[in-house]
Amino acid sequence: MSTRKYPVNGTGLGLRRALLGPLQALPAGKLEDAVDFMEVAPENWIGVGGRRGKALRSFTERFPFVCHGLSLSLGGPAPLDETLLRKIRTFLDEHDIRCYTEHLSYCSDAGQLYDLMPIPFTAEAVHWVAERIRRTQDILERRIGIENVSYYAAPGAEMSESEFINAVVTEADCDLLLDVNNIYVNAINHGYDAGEFLRSMPGERVVYGHIAGHYEEAEDLRVDTHGAPVIDGVWALLDQAYDTFGVYPTLLERDFNFPETAELLAETGRIRTAQQRAGHEGAAARNRAHG
Repeated sequence: MSTRKYPVNGTGLGLRRALLGPLQALPAGKLEDAVDFMEVAPENWIGVGGRRGKALRSFTERFPFVCHGLSLSLGGPAPLDETLLRKIRTFLDEHDIRCYTEHLSYCSDAGQLYDLMPIPFTAEAVHWVAERIRRTQDILERRIGIENVSYYAAPGAEMSESEFINAVVTEADCDLLLDVNNIYVNAINHGYDAGEFLRSMPGERVVYGHIAGHYEEAEDLRVDTHGAPVIDGVWALLDQAYDTFGVYPTLLERDFNFPETAELLAETGRIRTAQQRAGHEGAAARNRAHG
């Protein structure tokens, strides 16, 4: 197991509103046996009261939570939404959120674009995004993590995706949310080696990870949907990630087409099994090295 201190530990599950009822209906202790931490998008919960607000509170009092933002638009041309950031800071404090992350992308200009758009891989964009991340960290009064995103075009690229991500996290001095499904999808769509890309990531900055399902549009085109089971190739890439960086907290994302709760928790169970296997193998390797 990695000896690095993470904001959360173990296996996580993204909490979506559609999952509130099914998860609340589980027998006492069943969810705790399957999940160590949970994640929400703060934009979906800020200002929510009543029955749903109480339901969220019931989960944040039972589990460590992280937050993954949807609409900050770190790479966007419009001014940073500092009003939203202050609302997010209040939400993080109210629910004792362990970590906040956002997408390395943009989703707004004059208004919301309702999609995650690719930032040009250029030195100018590195400086622009890094400055906005630093400002975000100042307002939130905490470090944030940025997620490597799936993208379908790379307009105006002057460097590789890997070089861009490494440059941004270095200049901004922020952390990384490592999404292995996005690496898998991008590797197919853009014709690069997923394992090589994975090994190029700054593992010392990983705060936790995502794993998810995607849609196979064609042999050479995958769409990141979070609406299907995780495929074997992505599970294998997660194993590679643990072999490369050690075991880190990993969360299952599922946004729609929700299966029965038992099937959903079987996937979180598979994450835990992979973590345990990697931990045992890593310990065995260290014992052999010191034998």
